[in-house]
Amino acid sequence: MIQLKNLTLRRGLKELLLAANLTINPGNKAGIVGANGAGKSSLFALLKGELHADSGDAIVPPHWTLSHVAQETPALAQSALDYVLDGDAELRGLQHKLAAAEASGDGHAIGSLHGELDRIGGYAAPSRAAKLLNGLGFAPDSHQRPVSTFSGGWRMRLNLAQALMCRSDLLLLDEPTNHLDLETVLWLEDWLKAYEGTLLVISHDRDFLDSITSHIVDVSSQSLTLYTGNYSQFEVMRAEKLSRQQGDYEKQQRQIAHLESFITRFKAKASKARQAQSRVKALEKLERIAPAHVASPFDFHFDTPDNLPNPLLRLDAANVGYGSTTILHRLAVSVEAGSRIGLLGVNGAGKSTLVKLLAGELPPQSGELICAQTLKIGYFAQHQLDTLRPDESPLRHMQRLAPEVREQELRTFLGGFNFRGDMVSDPVGPMSGGEKSRLALAMIVWQKPNLLLLDEPTNHLDLEMRHALTLALQDFGGALVVVSHDRSLLESTTDVFWLVADGTVQPFDGDLEDYRQWRLAQLAEANRPSSGDAQAVNRKDQKRQEAEARQKLAAAKKPLLAKLSKLEKSLETLGKEKAELDAFLSSEDAYSDANKAKLADSIRRQGEVASQLESVEEDWMLLQEEIEAIEREHASS
Repeated sequence: MIQLKNLTLRRGLKELLLAANLTINPGNKAGIVGANGAGKSSLFALLKGELHADSGDAIVPPHWTLSHVAQETPALAQSALDYVLDGDAELRGLQHKLAAAEASGDGHAIGSLHGELDRIGGYAAPSRAAKLLNGLGFAPDSHQRPVSTFSGGWRMRLNLAQALMCRSDLLLLDEPTNHLDLETVLWLEDWLKAYEGTLLVISHDRDFLDSITSHIVDVSSQSLTLYTGNYSQFEVMRAEKLSRQQGDYEKQQRQIAHLESFITRFKAKASKARQAQSRVKALEKLERIAPAHVASPFDFHFDTPDNLPNPLLRLDAANVGYGSTTILHRLAVSVEAGSRIGLLGVNGAGKSTLVKLLAGELPPQSGELICAQTLKIGYFAQHQLDTLRPDESPLRHMQRLAPEVREQELRTFLGGFNFRGDMVSDPVGPMSGGEKSRLALAMIVWQKPNLLLLDEPTNHLDLEMRHALTLALQDFGGALVVVSHDRSLLESTTDVFWLVADGTVQPFDGDLEDYRQWRLAQLAEANRPSSGDAQAVNRKDQKRQEAEARQKLAAAKKPLLAKLSKLEKSLETLGKEKAELDAFLSSEDAYSDANKAKLADSIRRQGEVASQLESVEEDWMLLQEEIEAIEREHASS
């Protein structure tokens, strides 16, 4: 078992844990939850041996094999399959020993090592690795591709596959669902349910936690509190605990009534915005857990849009893609006033491409995008975080948006997104991904859009902020189009789904469970053995056709891969420089009198590097999508 006894843990001057105690029994699957900065990732670093306790004990059985997801993925020439196999260190060790024994002709060692390989299932390891890759969304023909040819998001999946490949006793996963699509999250849930070891997972995805966890560890107030049950059960127990701690639940209700009275007097229109057809079940769920969020630091809402034309926009026979490659064909859909649309589809199907088209970031290759004159779009996507000015504060960003508004009003508004005290005037550059996401959302909310386009808005957001965002979106009076792997957000804020598949977009008649069943049936059909005419194909001709197709694909991709390689080298160089600048700017030394000149130069250079990174990453993303489009076309031909 894992035992933490009277544990005190500090990072710099901040005391994360103080005399904390925790016991995790073998086979437990525990979700680690708490606000950003509470110490969740530091707890993982402690268990991995990267940090040491300032006092107390952290005991992990010494014979346990520990597995975790690597944060970096070198641009390796080895294949994806071999990279995943590296996750099983014992397998690789035996293989190396066997190669040495065979080279020296040591028959006794060769026989013994074959026995060891058989004992650990080593001969089935390539098949196990291939199943992991398939489950995480890698096409079978990509298993032999060099690691260096995959994009950043797909390399993260390779790291996850490598961690799952390890036959571990303890598996540590930190936000494993970030950057995964919905169906891959569902596959990962099934895999983790069958995992026989001890699992600790940091996640802000409540449905994911509900599906896989047997316990929840709440990291808050410098302590660790273990609850039995999944996340929803934890919220009920925590709500009861909060009520007991306050000592008087009626007093709590009076405080809530006072708050509602304030909103009614000063924000009447916004507080009375219609629920916009949000699902009754989701509302009941949110109301049931609301007491657990009484202490939430977030308090914001979307004001009623000034105009709500109908339709807000429509596509007429529109094609969209990158360069000469078309991703989505002849789109004919419209976004009506008050519509709340969730986009479904596998990674690479074109969901983000569609959102970029609606946002005006990608012009149609043909056809028309027709927008209402009073259309006002609020667009959130992860790449937009890089457009924030790293040397400027959240307050300065808001002042650029609203130069005529009093500073105190802007400070109060930012407080609803938990930018308080010195954070309001601190530079954005060193801030976390979650803090930057909150600022980007704050800037969108301020502008009173009548159409929200949200592409994975919950990445980097903790559970409290996700809850606050869900409530705000439920009350939003405009139209909403959202891409998200967060099922709770999709179920609570959308009324209809559009399916992005096979190069087009069409309504999907059903809910998320229907979509899951549809995908399972689709995968089963794809994996069904062919018969009849397909079996009669001459094998020699088939091999020749496959070889010709591979050569054609390689020729089409060769110039693009050369450009991709150059961009990746630039990304690596700029990324290293940005990491060094971020590390310096987040250190205490940066703000000493002796480093004033260096600080100013570093802040200026950080802005330049961020801008260069944004440009190179955009070029890289467009090129990668063009390559993937060519591969999909090859696979379907």
